[in-house]
Amino acid sequence: SIDTEPHESTFITRLTHNTLQHLFLVAVSLSAAIIISIPLGISAFKNEKVGRFILGIVGVIQTIPSLALLVFMIPLLGIGSAPAILALFLYSLLPIVRNTYSGLHDIPSHIRESAEALGLSPWARLRLVELPMASRSILAGIKTSAVINVGTATLGALIGAGGYGQPILTGIRLDNIRLILEGAIPAAILALLVQGLFDLLELVLVPKGLRLKGE
Repeated sequence: SIDTEPHESTFITRLTHNTLQHLFLVAVSLSAAIIISIPLGISAFKNEKVGRFILGIVGVIQTIPSLALLVFMIPLLGIGSAPAILALFLYSLLPIVRNTYSGLHDIPSHIRESAEALGLSPWARLRLVELPMASRSILAGIKTSAVINVGTATLGALIGAGGYGQPILTGIRLDNIRLILEGAIPAAILALLVQGLFDLLELVLVPKGLRLKGE
């Protein structure tokens, strides 16, 4: 047991370090994407021509292979966390923009007409009626982006961003399955935890009537 204690301590230290790095990559990129994507989705809904342009651009970004996008960031930002965060941010845009647009677009017209009849301004309608009605769809888009980012962030190790991809990359180089699993298993568990967290957030943030309607 004396021999295994240092190894276990080292493993826990590495796991903690990789987890914090991975969470940093996902949290920063996702937060930035939420701040940018929801207004973009609203703009896409408000103006049809602008909407086609926005959805087209974020759709094209999503088609770029993740590894190619990461490599493309190196000449712009070098290596490390910054290029990985920018790439993850770009990958997060489409699900949130699309779901914000769809959530607003799918609101029944009679609800908007009722809000207008009450004399609500466009901003008040958006804040008090439309965004709450679209909240389930928006949250689903954020959840999709978060889960995708947890997986894609493992590739960040290729450009020096660390995270769970680091032991996976080292394990591949050394042909060491234990190291590969040291990164792969926590990444899979984190993806499941993130999905569960957003399911709980839906219970808290989405009005009960909308949850029942969607079930």
